Amino acid sequence: MKHSLLSATLMLSLLAPAAMAEDLKFANFMAPTHPYVAGAFEPFAKAVTDATNGEVTVKLYNGGELGAGPVEQYSRVVDGVAELAVSLPGYTASQFPLTLTAELPGVLDEATGTETLWNNLDAFSQDYRRVKLVGLWSSAENILFTASKPVRVLDDIKGMKIRVPSRNTGLLVEAWGATPVSMPVSEIYNALQTGVIDGAMIDGTAVNAFKLAEVANYITMGMETTNSPFFVVMNRDAYDGLSAAQQAAIDAAGKQLSLDGQKVQLTVAENGIADFAAAAGKEVIVLDEAAATPFNEAADTVTAQAIAETDGGQAIIDALAAK
Repeated sequence: MKHSLLSATLMLSLLAPAAMAEDLKFANFMAPTHPYVAGAFEPFAKAVTDATNGEVTVKLYNGGELGAGPVEQYSRVVDGVAELAVSLPGYTASQFPLTLTAELPGVLDEATGTETLWNNLDAFSQDYRRVKLVGLWSSAENILFTASKPVRVLDDIKGMKIRVPSRNTGLLVEAWGATPVSMPVSEIYNALQTGVIDGAMIDGTAVNAFKLAEVANYITMGMETTNSPFFVVMNRDAYDGLSAAQQAAIDAAGKQLSLDGQKVQLTVAENGIADFAAAAGKEVIVLDEAAATPFNEAADTVTAQAIAETDGGQAIIDALAAK
């Protein structure tokens, strides 16, 4: 009898750590082949597991397995469908007004934007009061893809229908004299192919990630434009339920995720633009100062207007400018 009780007690003690482990679901709307998965999300999951000695694990659900598209990612975390999720604040702009000041033209430097955001992370806390902000990074700058008409001067874009990733990019496109069209990134290919839109504002990663070189013939860049920040958020109750050491592991892995995310973005975007330029029949148009100036003057107006209309926007800009 004593032997049986001892065996049972030993078995329970061996099983206890596994039973107490926290298994966190990470919702990713992007395909498992997207560069972010291997370059940022999988290293994040490994870092959390390693730092907590397996007490906390992160399982990736790629390709919208927990729900399609980026728009509902924030709600999935708030509602507990997933403990973690990645998305872009531009898809639900009204929820992230402070974060989106950082995407305005001329606010962040492409190379150092993520470090600037992290040096001022507390400034965005109001946007994330219902969740725990785990990761935040700036992207490569949005550039203009067009299907059949090259844009070499500001007049060329007037009257065109241009897909935009956020409200601020929509305001920019309007200031340029074009019509903004809001749509998820997954719809750009077909919309360009069928003529629903004439062009799209998106960063250079789209060349290979979304095969845009198959449906666009021109890229225009060299003017001041927006970037599209990404975030990773965590369910507040799930985060609060972790020990202090486990929370610290999430925090550290989240910052590294952000730096990795930006590195992936810039590298893949640069390679994408180079691949586009090398493809037969494609042209990358880099505006010189004279051609870029009218675009930039319109961008300055948009930035000033957006800051003025955002409660707390000027304080964010001042903080970011101070680095």
